[in-house]
Amino acid sequence: MSAVTVTAPRSVSLTKSRHTTVTDPALVRRAVKAAALGNAMEWFDFGVYSYIAVTLGKVFFPSGNPTAQLLSTFGAFAAAFLVRPFGGMVFGPLGDRIGRQKVLAFTMIMMAVGTFAIGLIPSYATIGVGAPLLLLVARLVQGFSTGGEYAGASTFIAEFAPDKRRGFLGSWLEFGTLAGYIGGAGLVTLMTALLPSDQMTSWGWRIPFLIAGPMGIIGLYLRMRLEETPAFAAEAEKCESNRPKVPLREMIVGQWKAMLLCVGLVLVFNVTDYMLLSYMPSYLTSVLKYDETHGLVVVLGVMALMMIVQPFAGALTDRVGRRPVIAAGCAGFLFLSIPALLLIRQGSLAAVGLGMAALGLLLVTFTAAMPSALPALFPTRVRYGSLSIGFNVSVSLFGGTTPLVVTALIGATGNLMMPAYYMMAASLIGGAAVWFMAESAGRPLPGSAPSVEA
Repeated sequence: MSAVTVTAPRSVSLTKSRHTTVTDPALVRRAVKAAALGNAMEWFDFGVYSYIAVTLGKVFFPSGNPTAQLLSTFGAFAAAFLVRPFGGMVFGPLGDRIGRQKVLAFTMIMMAVGTFAIGLIPSYATIGVGAPLLLLVARLVQGFSTGGEYAGASTFIAEFAPDKRRGFLGSWLEFGTLAGYIGGAGLVTLMTALLPSDQMTSWGWRIPFLIAGPMGIIGLYLRMRLEETPAFAAEAEKCESNRPKVPLREMIVGQWKAMLLCVGLVLVFNVTDYMLLSYMPSYLTSVLKYDETHGLVVVLGVMALMMIVQPFAGALTDRVGRRPVIAAGCAGFLFLSIPALLLIRQGSLAAVGLGMAALGLLLVTFTAAMPSALPALFPTRVRYGSLSIGFNVSVSLFGGTTPLVVTALIGATGNLMMPAYYMMAASLIGGAAVWFMAESAGRPLPGSAPSVEA
């Protein structure tokens, strides 16, 4: 049984609509799994790339300066984010026109191909400057595909989920993110512990990227079996033929208030996310000279803790609202970033673990609330397109550049507290966005009928 639209009894007063969407729980669970798996695959790659950055620097950017190697590696990492807005401008509007499911299947293929290709690229020692150029091309393919991934996946889950459980179900999208990170980081940690440094540099680094091939096939199979979301199907039924194309200007200028809120929320979400999950492993090993294996294990433990808390935090957003949870996270990063980083700089395993755990639990307030809060900013007609553009512009300018910018700031100033200051600045912007956003917990998505579970 799929989602159907039925006439609501007179007691239903969630909206002025006379109709309510009733969803099949089994179909909702399948949609959540397929969306979360795609996100897991995306962040498996990002986790691998971040945790193996030092090795990639030796393979593709030979230099006598370790900082220059790391900057070059993170530069290629950041380059993928430059094309994400273009991917969002292509896949987002396309998802509003032909459907969410078709576009998400295509982005899955592109992600798998881009990641798999990295594992096949010869080293700098073999083909010279062609190696970093091919790495850049593969990263650009990944970046373009992910331009339509997160916004599409969060939209997909949000439009399937019943209104009263949207926070809980949406939180599983970021559960997939953490699972992907743990999978990628765990594999790198295991290989780093088992393989000598020369073998890791010569061939071992390729294995995590080559795993993307079979993962992509599984993800594509799951996504091809999905039905279209009830909200999109209802919107499509309003037109006798194919849905008319929504001008790009309407998606941006016509939604400018929601777009600004989206950029602000995504900024604090992704700056803190990439700081903790992408940059901190390199910060521990390259800046603080912490033992590489111990540093990776600590971060893995923090992510495992976040996974445990994630569904409970998602359910909490359904009970108390998205705004209080996100606001608590912004306040936490504003006041606790410096104490947490000072703990991390102490160097002992207990101090590093405690500081990282504090930042991880603060990050959960964002990972649990954002997948349901962001789609609720936009109406169904432009949701995929507007969210894709706003999300990816913010990620490209602020999130994905975080490792590169913070590394450069530390190199220029010599101040090892730069990560804390950067997170504090982001929390101020995120707090301003929370102040102006409307509460969406327990309410229908804009432009959609109320949704309940059968």
